[in-house]
Amino acid sequence: MDPFYFVFGRSANMVLILIFFFCSVSPSYGYDPLDPKGNITIKWDLLQSNSDTNDVSLLNFQLYRHIELPGWKLGWEWLGKEVIWSIQEAEATEQGNCFRFKGGQLPYCCEKKPLIVDLLPRAPYKIQTSNCCKGGVLSSMIQDPTKYAAVFQMNIGAGGVVDSDFDMPQNFSLGVPGYTCAKPVQVAPSKYSSDGGRRWTQALASTYNDSIVHCPKCSCSCQGLSGSKCVKFGETPSLLQQVKDSNQEPPSIVRCTRHMCPIRPLALKITVNNLNILKNYSGWNLVALHPNLKSLTQVFSFNYHPLNQYGHINDSGMFWGVEYYNDMLLQEGEVGNVQSEMLLHKDEGIFSFREGWVFPKRILFNGDECVMPPPDDYPRLPKNTARAASFTLSIIFSSLFMLLIIFAC
Repeated sequence: MDPFYFVFGRSANMVLILIFFFCSVSPSYGYDPLDPKGNITIKWDLLQSNSDTNDVSLLNFQLYRHIELPGWKLGWEWLGKEVIWSIQEAEATEQGNCFRFKGGQLPYCCEKKPLIVDLLPRAPYKIQTSNCCKGGVLSSMIQDPTKYAAVFQMNIGAGGVVDSDFDMPQNFSLGVPGYTCAKPVQVAPSKYSSDGGRRWTQALASTYNDSIVHCPKCSCSCQGLSGSKCVKFGETPSLLQQVKDSNQEPPSIVRCTRHMCPIRPLALKITVNNLNILKNYSGWNLVALHPNLKSLTQVFSFNYHPLNQYGHINDSGMFWGVEYYNDMLLQEGEVGNVQSEMLLHKDEGIFSFREGWVFPKRILFNGDECVMPPPDDYPRLPKNTARAASFTLSIIFSSLFMLLIIFAC
């Protein structure tokens, strides 16, 4: 039978209609030009003509945003008296009131508005599949195509008798802040694939400046404000502040800095520092918008994928760690950072040292916008040396960018 499709998106006032409904970004973010079609698609397959067996798939079709812990919690509202008799590869949070079922085996879930969650990674091995048991965490489709989907199967009915017609439930929710859902629409079966290709070109690099440009003071908060907590260097936070439940988000306790942010990327030799004392960032990613990323030749120690949503005019790309090497950004401390270097090809027709052209224009960490230094603070070449610098480009492009610019996320 044909599946039903419906799509979760970051909520907005604009809705685009293609094969099914797309919901755009939340008002706090606005429309995201780096991922204009990003969404989470829910596919509900009716596997038998009597509507008894149902497969439900969650597919994260966002280029770089993850669904992180505590994970997705898929909810809906039945239109009739449906119940879930059994479920595999997921579980309902409540059984609900099954009083109307007299004798025999009770349904697995009698809730009018069931809430389904993923199994934990420590679930018994015999019930695990490739698309379950990740604690509700979904990777972005580019970063890890093997972990961007979740699937579970249900047997549903009412009063022990399965209806011949299936009424699609309504009022779906994802249980993740910032996402809303369109109404389900019946469509023809579809196939999905992801592009894992990479683009490589010949490169040169440059030495520009070894100075550090700081982000504005209080980029994320200010020390001393109500609710703003930080730990001074040399001090250790109380163990009582740590969350023991792995399903809960750990509190944000950062080192005291002038910007009070938990993450600090530095470019163009990319270094990402974790200033959050209690939290690791597993499967992290960094998205950068830079005029010359279309000429990126090689990246060391990180994975890279261009985000060419508008062809050659979109100079943006996504960086993330190598699995089992640096894909986990550990807690604040000596090992709480990851580093990479890159080589950029120089096109003399467009490359310029003027007015901060060589610096990133936008940085996002795990989908969160980073606070950039003021553009007027970027180092520049004096006007009377611009011509001489252009003349000697072929010489100074023999080494890597050594500019250190701080971004606070």
